[in-house]
Amino acid sequence: MTAPVSSDRPFLNRRLAAFGTTIFAEMSALAARTGSINLGQGFPDTDGPAEIAEAAVRAIRDGRGNQYPPGPGVPELRTAIAAHQQRFCGLGYDPDTEVLVTAGATEAVAAALLALLEPGDEVIALEPFYDSYAACIAMAGGVRVPLTLRAPDFRPDLDALRDAVTPRTRLLLLNTPHNPTGTVLTADELAAVAELAVERDLLVVTDEVYEHLVFEGGHIPLASLPGMRERTVTISSAGKTFSFTGWKVGWITAPPALVSAVRSAKQFLTYVSSGPFQYAVAEALALPDSYYDTFRADLAAKRDLLTEGLTAAGLRVFRPQGTYFITTDISPLGEKDGLAFCRALPERCGVVAIPNQVFYDDQEAGATQVRWAFCKRTEVLREAVERLGAL
Repeated sequence: MTAPVSSDRPFLNRRLAAFGTTIFAEMSALAARTGSINLGQGFPDTDGPAEIAEAAVRAIRDGRGNQYPPGPGVPELRTAIAAHQQRFCGLGYDPDTEVLVTAGATEAVAAALLALLEPGDEVIALEPFYDSYAACIAMAGGVRVPLTLRAPDFRPDLDALRDAVTPRTRLLLLNTPHNPTGTVLTADELAAVAELAVERDLLVVTDEVYEHLVFEGGHIPLASLPGMRERTVTISSAGKTFSFTGWKVGWITAPPALVSAVRSAKQFLTYVSSGPFQYAVAEALALPDSYYDTFRADLAAKRDLLTEGLTAAGLRVFRPQGTYFITTDISPLGEKDGLAFCRALPERCGVVAIPNQVFYDDQEAGATQVRWAFCKRTEVLREAVERLGAL
C-alpha cells in the first residue's frame, strides 16, 4: 500500500489559501441539485448570432485554427479588434504590436497583473470586485487596496481614491461598466482617475467587457482620455457582447511595451487558445450597429422585467446603468446575511442568486446585498419572478 503524503506544510500556496471553491461553482451546483432557475452565474441561456456560430463551424471545416494559432492571436482577429477600437472608441491601435488575444478576459486580467506587478506592489481596485481580481493580485504577490463603492449609488469616492495612493501603489484596476453593481463611471469620474494616474505615474488595467451593455448614458474608454493611452491596458472580450461565453476569446489593447510585457506572462499560461473561434469573433466584431443596438435594447427590457419582479418580491433594487446584473438589498425582508439567504433561496422559491459579500474585503459593506443575472430568456425571467413571489 502506498503511504499517504504527510507534511506540516499545506499543499496550496499560501497566497491562494483564502480562495476556495468559487461562489459561482457552489451556487451553480446548488441550482442543478435543486432544479432551480440559475440567476447566479452570468452566462446567457441562448447562443449568439447563428451566422457567427456558422463562421466557427466554417473555420473548423476549412482547417483554420485547428492547430496552434499565432501567439498574439490570428491576424484577422487582431485587425478586427483594432477596427472595433477605432469604430467605437476613436482609438487607433496597431494590430501587430498593440493587440493581444487571450483566453477570455479572465486570462487577460491574470496575465496583466502577473506581468506588471512585483511582490509588495499595491493595486487599488473598485470594491466589490469580481472574484478573480483578488486571486490574480494575490498570485502576483501584490497587495489589494479596495476603494469601496457604497449603496445606494455605488459611486467612487474620488477623495478616498487619492488618499489611497501611496509610494507603493503600482496600478489601478478598474471595471466599468462595473460588475456586480452595474455602475458606469462618468466622464468626470474618469477624468479624475486619469488626472491622478498621470500625476502619480500609475499604470491602469481597465476591464471593459460590458462596454456594449450600457443602458443609460454611454461607455467612455479610459484610454481615450489625455495621458492615458500610453499607461492603460484595456481588456474586453467576445463572450458578453456576442453570447458565446464558452469560446473564451478575449483581448487587450495597449502600447507596444505594455503588450509585450503582458504577452511575456500570457505565453506561459495558455500560450494560445480558441483557434477556430478567433476567426468567428473577427466576423462578429464587424456586425452592423443594428446588432449592438438590438442586443442592448433586449437586455434593457429584461433588466426592467426583473427589476419590477424583485421590487414586487419586497427587495430594495439598485437599478443598474450597465452590465447584465442587478444588485438588491435583502434587509427589507428582515434578512441580514446574503450568503445564508442565497443558500436557502432554492428551497424557498426555486431560484439561485449570488451574495455580493463574497466580492468584498469589507464584508459588512455587502452583507445584505445579492446579485441577480438577467441575461436569460424572457420566459425564464418571468418564471423566476413568479417564484420569487413566494418571498
